[in-house]
Amino acid sequence: MREQISAIDVHHHFIPSFYTEALYRQGIKVVAGAPLPSWSPERSLDAMNINGIRTAITSISSPGVYFGNIEEAVSLARRCNEYAREIKEIYSGRFGSFAILPMPLPKEATQEAVYALDTLKAEGIVLLASTKGKFLGDPDFDELMAELDKRNAVVFVHPNIHPSSETLGLKTPGFILEFLCDTTRAAVNLIYTGTLEKYPRIKWILAHAGGFLPYVAWRVSLGNLLPEISEKAPQGILTYLKRFYFDTALSPSPFAMTALKELVEPDHILFGSDFPFAPEPLFIHQREELNKLKQFDTSTLTGIDRGHALKLFPNLAIKGEIYGNAPVFDRINLSTAIKFEVIKRFVSLASKARKR
Repeated sequence: MREQISAIDVHHHFIPSFYTEALYRQGIKVVAGAPLPSWSPERSLDAMNINGIRTAITSISSPGVYFGNIEEAVSLARRCNEYAREIKEIYSGRFGSFAILPMPLPKEATQEAVYALDTLKAEGIVLLASTKGKFLGDPDFDELMAELDKRNAVVFVHPNIHPSSETLGLKTPGFILEFLCDTTRAAVNLIYTGTLEKYPRIKWILAHAGGFLPYVAWRVSLGNLLPEISEKAPQGILTYLKRFYFDTALSPSPFAMTALKELVEPDHILFGSDFPFAPEPLFIHQREELNKLKQFDTSTLTGIDRGHALKLFPNLAIKGEIYGNAPVFDRINLSTAIKFEVIKRFVSLASKARKR
């Protein structure tokens, strides 16, 4: 059996060495309970080829670029975004980019968004659900939202660790539970503050299948009963919930996908891997679990792989392609032996990294 190397991964992180060094200077070697992984374009390409990924849209993950110094944040964001453009040019067709902004700095973030979208031609913007405790939907970000709305921008929302999460006293790693809280809170805040109503042309992708949002959608919609909320969401809260796009990163389970399938149209579901925080073995496992889902027919699974993303990013289409009718890029399915070698190699690399 053969399948296409044609999928689009909308949740794929890049961690250039200068960004790693910037985090180390802040004493950050673990992000939300996960060790900061090593990364290179070649490592991404190897993982992409194994998993049938034609194009990965790169993004910087939590904790972003702002650590208290405005000039350093602006400089680091610019360097990350220009590096993302550079690897797009070197590896033509294999990478796109969501530009990072120096949030939560309204003026500086707006300036970088304009540069990234207009000059660097980034596919979109990545925004953390919260930064320094301030959630998306805060009125301080209206200028940024206006510029993104003007450009019909795609915004990828990635979670962060909110300061309140660090005071709970739980020993659970942040990426297990608190990340999902952050995304869910931001999504609800975007609706309840009227941001989605005021800036309707922004297209929002929520990481990790939207956190808890699909499961609690009906409960969230009870905000319609409160005048102070309903006046900011006059079309009804479920209408706005259904506008969000959702990636499958670390969520390709029948539990999550059943809820998501009931909430949104199939073309609002996109493939995401969370590589390299989700390392090679987990990347493979996600692809396998997604393909086993009985919630989706073959046509929908094909759309999740590629076609749905092309509706947001038509520039990633191959010549002559319309919404996923791609030329075939053949690869042989992974045999058990090959999978075992990938896992063995990853375990060996991880063991060496721990000893350093």
